[in-house]
Amino acid sequence: MRQSQLFTRVQRSDPKDETAVNAKLLERGGFIYKNSAGIYSFLPLGWRVLQKIAKIIREEMDATGAQEMFMPALHDKHYLKATGRWDVDVVFKVVESDKKEPSFNISWTHEEIMAEIATKYVSSYKDLPFAAYQIQTKFRNEPRAKSGLLRGREFMMKDLYSFHTSEEDLHRYYHQIAAPAYKKVFERCGLKAIFTLAAGGDFTLSNTHEFQVLSDAGEDTIYVCGKCEYAENKEISKLSTEGGSTSGGKNGECPQCKGKMHEKQSIEVGNIFPLGTKYSEAFNLKFKDEKGEMKPVVMGSYGIGLGRVMATAVEAYHDDHGIIWPEAIAPFLAHLIALGGVNADALYGALQNAGIEVLYDDREKSPGEKFAEADLLGIPWRFVVSPKLEGKVEVKRRNEKEARIMSEKEAIKQLSDSVNR
Repeated sequence: MRQSQLFTRVQRSDPKDETAVNAKLLERGGFIYKNSAGIYSFLPLGWRVLQKIAKIIREEMDATGAQEMFMPALHDKHYLKATGRWDVDVVFKVVESDKKEPSFNISWTHEEIMAEIATKYVSSYKDLPFAAYQIQTKFRNEPRAKSGLLRGREFMMKDLYSFHTSEEDLHRYYHQIAAPAYKKVFERCGLKAIFTLAAGGDFTLSNTHEFQVLSDAGEDTIYVCGKCEYAENKEISKLSTEGGSTSGGKNGECPQCKGKMHEKQSIEVGNIFPLGTKYSEAFNLKFKDEKGEMKPVVMGSYGIGLGRVMATAVEAYHDDHGIIWPEAIAPFLAHLIALGGVNADALYGALQNAGIEVLYDDREKSPGEKFAEADLLGIPWRFVVSPKLEGKVEVKRRNEKEARIMSEKEAIKQLSDSVNR
């Protein structure tokens, strides 16, 4: 991509109504555009990042045997009525033009839809287990939309639903999703996510689990063991900032290894829920077991917020000059910057031929402007060509201070090796 043709441009100052780092840097860099509170457009650079995250998620979900599908966001009210969720505060309700009362909602989740669909295709234990997922826009009537992409009213989410003959089989798949699947997703996105015990609810079989990334920008408070990394959300923990006990321990001891628990701020990037049979019972989703007896299907659900992953990466990886993208989710791997009227078309083509995604700054701007914008955009590798380099390339990683001078061939090989790792 030639930067002279890139839709959107860098803004010189922070947006006035944003306080979160991810919102400031993503808006300034032209990754997202704020349409209203909690609602953003993903511009070409931001969409490339989101697509990289989606690709990683798809690969890891497919590896578990889950199948991708796509469901509607507009739901008839009978779905939420069946499970008692029609009057939940977060529901956006839709009133048809010829009616006075809402009869549809635009959904933030799809347990009900998926359970009803499954009634048409599950009848025997031989049909189970199976899992299906989608990546789709969700809607949440969030009264406190804030913190950029961390708390929105419209957001992209991967939601997966699994169906089983027993709680034992659910727990098998549940922990397969937790590790290795979710663990790999977040690691590949450059994030260290902590598996955290969280509260259950009216529609879960037991306690749930969250995947939390430590960050001062986080709205969640968790307690983490410094020894074994057992963690639990403050909402269910018996610990307090003054000390106390958790799960029967003393003086804030870890219930797993008796190590010391520490209070941390964190961002939730994913969650998993053992649903049990409540949705199955609401939609009469049953199967015939080996003895010919009819039993309710046992369900689980598993979510990842794509925008949250993107925002969390920005919160975790930035400096005073801008974003520092992890390579796997960066919009481009290399930023080629031509200075002093040098024509870098040949190097641009060679990088592309080597399979390297590159943003080519071919604009007529000063070196200072180009470097400042490059730092803000945060592309992992910077290639600079100028008359002073006499045909060589200055290569610098975004997270390093020192640059190296090398031949074009050496520079391309360095990035090619990075791509193929």
